[in-house]
Parts: sequence; structure tokens; C-alpha cells
Amino acid sequence: MTYLSSFQSPLGSVTLASDGEALTGLWFDGQKYFLQGITGETAQTDDEPAVLLQAKAWLAVYFSGRNPGSQPFPLRPAGTPFQRRVWAALTNIPYGTTVTYGELAKRLGTEKKTSPRAVGNAVGRNPISVFIPCHRVIGADGGLTGYAGGIERKRRLLKTETS
Repeated sequence: MTYLSSFQSPLGSVTLASDGEALTGLWFDGQKYFLQGITGETAQTDDEPAVLLQAKAWLAVYFSGRNPGSQPFPLRPAGTPFQRRVWAALTNIPYGTTVTYGELAKRLGTEKKTSPRAVGNAVGRNPISVFIPCHRVIGADGGLTGYAGGIERKRRLLKTETS
């Protein structure tokens, strides 16, 4: 069973997903790959699992412009082993900082599959936006590129962290 819940952020409505124990998804409504990886039965209920309530509290602090610190619950994104490796690396990018796709690829290793392009493809399929901070990855020239939620949201998320 996948539990779905909504959160109203300054950047638009967000849909959160949980298996009851971990956060499995967070998407801005209408973004690319919306609800990707959600399979089986879904439910929206007034009796939300604790992880969803904790995620909403964390998001409220985040969108207030304060650093909420690490989340007090597990993340369980569905993806390939390579994607999960990239997403784990994203969680090590500190709040308020950015890295390039090339820098992230170097951190992951020198294998062909960890090229900046391959890393960028995995970053773009991140199913747990904000908590897995794919918005902190930028182009080699410092430009904002490739955010499934839209470049304007990426810009505003980065501004939230540096204001």
C-alpha cells in the first residue's frame, strides 16, 4: 500500500508518498515523472502514517527559509542500483551549496556509466525531490539546468537555501 498526501508549498502543491515506514516520493504536482515508481494500491487517508506528518513538518521549516537539518525518517526511492547510488550521493550535498554534474560524476567514480550525462539522467529521475536535493546540481558553467519540477522551481529552491 502506498499512502499519498498533499502539502501546499510556496512553489505549488506537492504530493508525498510513503509505504507507511519511509518516504518513497515527493513531486511538485504536474512535474515530469509525476508519481513514477508508484505501483499497486494507493490511499489518501486522514490517518496519515507518521512519516508523512514528519515530512510535512520538515517541509514547513525548509520553506520558512531555515535549515531543517536531516530528516528524522528513512527515504526509500525506487530505482535502479545506479540511480540509487546517485541519489545517495545527492543527500551528501550540504544545504545551501551546489555541485556540478561533472563534480558529482567524479565523486561517484571514473567508470563510463558515471559520466556527467549518465549522472544527469539519474538526477533527473529522482523520485523524492527536496529531501534528495537534486536541485543542488548545476551545469558546468554554473547555469541551472535539468530540473523535473521546472527551472524556476529549481531557482527558487536554491534561493530558499541561500537567503
